[in-house]
Amino acid sequence: MKDIFIIGSKGIPARYGGFETFVEKLTRGQQSPEICYHVACMEDTEREFVYNGAKCFSIKPLPIGPAKAVCYDLAAFCRCLKQIRREQMKNPVVYVLACRIGPFTGYLKRKLKRLGGTLYVNPDGHEFKRAKWNRFIRAYWRFSERLMVKHADQMICDSKNMEQYIRTEYQCYDPKTSFIAYGTDVKENCQATKAVKEWLQKHGLREDGYYLVVGRFVPENNYETMIREFMASDTTCQLVLITNVEKNDFYRQLQEETRFDRDPRVKFVGTVYDENLLIQIRCLARGYLHGHEVGGTNPSLLEALGTTEVNLLLDVGFNREVGEEGALYWTKEQGSLRGLLHQVDEMNEQDRQHLAKVAKERMRSCYSWEFIVEQYEKLFLGTGEAQH
Repeated sequence: MKDIFIIGSKGIPARYGGFETFVEKLTRGQQSPEICYHVACMEDTEREFVYNGAKCFSIKPLPIGPAKAVCYDLAAFCRCLKQIRREQMKNPVVYVLACRIGPFTGYLKRKLKRLGGTLYVNPDGHEFKRAKWNRFIRAYWRFSERLMVKHADQMICDSKNMEQYIRTEYQCYDPKTSFIAYGTDVKENCQATKAVKEWLQKHGLREDGYYLVVGRFVPENNYETMIREFMASDTTCQLVLITNVEKNDFYRQLQEETRFDRDPRVKFVGTVYDENLLIQIRCLARGYLHGHEVGGTNPSLLEALGTTEVNLLLDVGFNREVGEEGALYWTKEQGSLRGLLHQVDEMNEQDRQHLAKVAKERMRSCYSWEFIVEQYEKLFLGTGEAQH
């Protein structure tokens, strides 16, 4: 039996978040009986439980601001080491999601090595570029990333662009890398259910009458650009933003700079945790807007390409790598997205169906969860190499 410890996500059951979605799908879709997953979960009450067949353990985080996630990862790693030692596990793997604990990784790696373990790391995206961090925190993330690359036995990148960055930026460490993307499910012949009809009615929406945004409410997802360009367009559709919006400083700044509250077409509708309902909402949208800029393979993008007919993506390497010819692309230049919205509004059904077909075929061939789970299990069991 191969014991795989996964730390760095908030845990399962998944809510929003790429890593949480990944862990949910990886454990739910497990194919090999030779793997035992152990998953760290961030909770206020410490407990152990089984979910999707994985042995989950909760860690209570310390309320210390930006350092909260660092302390959570450290506590989870130490918990893994303790269990590996106590149960005398053979050749375990600790898989760390994101590069938050770099300054401590050398010490933790030595302890893990003495127990016969292996360290895998997923670098996520460019955390040091996120606008929410001040320059000191950004400097820490950059430093931490370097040390995690240095000490990892294997870097697992969810984007080919990210893998190339790791190889080039840290070539002095000769990092061993693999590319394994996130996955998605392709939805065909979507029919409006009673639940989605009620949801649309509640928010004053109609089928094919809204553009959709789904993602974390952070500046680097380019909410300001998307809202400005939408407000400048003459579309009769509405802009529906499904996000964990709070009346925080970013929200107030966005409101002040764009005055979106004066445009009745712009609607923040909160979160949707019901997976089936969210799929229906995606299916019935005129188009999906994706402004993510600093991540790797983003789960919300994959879900959109596997569900929504027309997808309008910010033109950066991470997004083009995934969407290829199955999407339309915009830049942050004034008028770019506005013009694309007009183009989509005028698009005939044949062109819409063509985009949808290309996107879904790509999702099936390269991003199905079955394929992704298979890639991970080959890597964990040492029965094959992941993609490069």
